[in-house]
Amino acid sequence: RFFTIIKKYYIFTGISILDFMRNGNEDNNHRNKTLSSQNSHDQHDMNLKDNVIKDNTLEKNFKKETLNNQIISVQKESILSQTLAEQKTNFDNLPGSLVAFKLVKGNEIIPDVQNVVSTVSLGIQLDLKRIALKARNAEYNPRRFAAVIMRIRDPKTTALIFSSGKMVITGAKSEEAAKLGCKKYARIIQRLGYGHVKFLDFRIQNIVASCDVKFPIRLESLAHAHNQFCSYEPELFPGLIYRMITPKVVLLIFVSGKLVLTGAKERKDIYQAFNNIYAVLCLFKKT
Repeated sequence: RFFTIIKKYYIFTGISILDFMRNGNEDNNHRNKTLSSQNSHDQHDMNLKDNVIKDNTLEKNFKKETLNNQIISVQKESILSQTLAEQKTNFDNLPGSLVAFKLVKGNEIIPDVQNVVSTVSLGIQLDLKRIALKARNAEYNPRRFAAVIMRIRDPKTTALIFSSGKMVITGAKSEEAAKLGCKKYARIIQRLGYGHVKFLDFRIQNIVASCDVKFPIRLESLAHAHNQFCSYEPELFPGLIYRMITPKVVLLIFVSGKLVLTGAKERKDIYQAFNNIYAVLCLFKKT
């Protein structure tokens, strides 16, 4: 009866049952296409969400690894500093030769002393014009510098002689050579008519040494990590200035690995300063 009623309706309206079935099939196909497109969109959204979750996970893992690496590097530096502090040798009671021997065994590098600056007092007033006229190896120009410049060949040194009786001797390669040079200059002054010359308050004021660690150094990283001790202005000067507190020595560090150490009063301070800085430089070695 139901199909009879539908048949009569479609006959009345001029539409056949075949058209009805065809329209039904087209509706079903349209529904299936809509459902499949919705499923594809949902799948695409799920894939995007999965990719976002993966990216977030990777970013979190990268941050964790970076933080772990930073912690490990800090721990390494602290362990190294503790090891250096534990293995630190008491250089105060050792002569320079023993300190140098220990450096040879540890680093196989010994700073070479290039200049020793010393001072001494002759204890009398001097007439600089008279000294300049009588001495053959002296020059004096009061307009340029208020001291007599005197030079000798053995040891190869230069002396600045002031009218107050003070002398500054530079150019010596060792403390012994500096003292010997001071005595020779005092003897020369004595022969020029100053028989009451004395030899008072001989002191080493500065020792300058140099060496090469034989590997390039990352100066910018060193300056950033030790900014409380370093001064690095490559536009003004190509070297990094490192002011060490203990011992009180100033180091000029160049990217090539060459070092200049200055400001020390004793040779063992030079060796100790180099021994301290060598471990630091190894951390900032260029690869």
